[in-house]
Amino acid sequence: MAQDTAEQPPRPPATPARTLLPSILPALVIGVLASLLLLLVEGAADRLQHVLWQNLPDALGVGRYSVLWMMVMLTMTGVLVGLVVWKAPGHAGPDPATMGLDARVLPPAVLPGLLVATALMLAGGPSLGPENPIIAVNVAVVFWLGHRFRPTAPGAVWVMLAEAATIGALFGTPVAAALLISEALAGRQTKGPLWDSVFTPLVAAAAGAMTTTLVADPSFDMHLPPFGQPGWADLLAATVVASAGALLGMCGVYAFPYVHGAFARLRHPMLILPAGGVVLGLLAAVGGHLTLFKGLDEVAQLAADPDGWTAGQFATMTVVKMAALVVAATSGFRGGRIFPAVFVGSALGLTAHALVPGVHPAVGVATGVLGILLAITRQGWVSLFVAAVLVASPSIIALLCIASLPAWLLVTGRPQMQLRADGTSVR
Repeated sequence: MAQDTAEQPPRPPATPARTLLPSILPALVIGVLASLLLLLVEGAADRLQHVLWQNLPDALGVGRYSVLWMMVMLTMTGVLVGLVVWKAPGHAGPDPATMGLDARVLPPAVLPGLLVATALMLAGGPSLGPENPIIAVNVAVVFWLGHRFRPTAPGAVWVMLAEAATIGALFGTPVAAALLISEALAGRQTKGPLWDSVFTPLVAAAAGAMTTTLVADPSFDMHLPPFGQPGWADLLAATVVASAGALLGMCGVYAFPYVHGAFARLRHPMLILPAGGVVLGLLAAVGGHLTLFKGLDEVAQLAADPDGWTAGQFATMTVVKMAALVVAATSGFRGGRIFPAVFVGSALGLTAHALVPGVHPAVGVATGVLGILLAITRQGWVSLFVAAVLVASPSIIALLCIASLPAWLLVTGRPQMQLRADGTSVR
């Protein structure tokens, strides 16, 4: 048999351990700092949320989640965030509709305004999560500190470490960061084995995740009814629900630039953001208070009682939350789209369970989240990871992998839920 090994290009040598060792300590420090900043912002937002949605309405004798109070709070949140965007240096960062998880390096003067706008958004009720702005802040801080203390290191190294650390802190595990970085590196020429390139970011992600776990003890397990061995009916349900999630997500994606353009016609942040707040208030009046905020606490309430709402109520919350996500992300509120998308997918999966009781709640929720996230993030590994951690059952993974295939065919090559500076969709 002819040997063709001589024709193959030589494999690049692995990175020596002595080269990787000096990077461990900076990565550990970055992971801890990224997590602490995230916890600080979320802690401040939680305290403010308690005041705005419990203490204040109780003192005024108004229902905490009455239609009147939701309208007032969301409109005032738009006014306050609009004031920050208008007056803060750098206008609290670029248009959030143009930002994804791969953050650009912002000037330090922009960061205070971005942090204040993010905390106000998280406390006030718009349907966005903290991921995009917190990643942007951590990237800017780490980039500045890295260039100050190690000016010879490439800037891209600091950006990657900050992103990995923040993602690890957000999810309480470094796995999500490892998957995201591996996916990002797939199209690049790396030196040596892939694990050498992932090693230091994984250290940062692990430090961020451990810090979050020790301080806040986060959990994504929704404690749904246990799921046993999958059958053919489960495979059919998983495929249908994941595909439906992908289609619903693409509806939001295609509406994204048009809704953004409608708000952009108002031109001034003191008009755009209050208008967004009014629309969000109207949506909350239709969908109820569970469709407010980033959605993780609210989706846990849905999962605690999968049979507690009718199919119509679940479907209403699904559509309203998707609309609220699009409105919040296109009207200038600073925030990310992953966490509210988890609520949308979960509500969709529970809608399927309510319509067809044979659809197991765990299967419906996990595959609904998978389809929505594939459409919105276009990150396959992260979508699979988030969907899997919601259900504490290893047997769900095979269903998710199979269900991701038709869902991916529905979204690949199509626009993403992110815009360029000229308002056109990213593909």
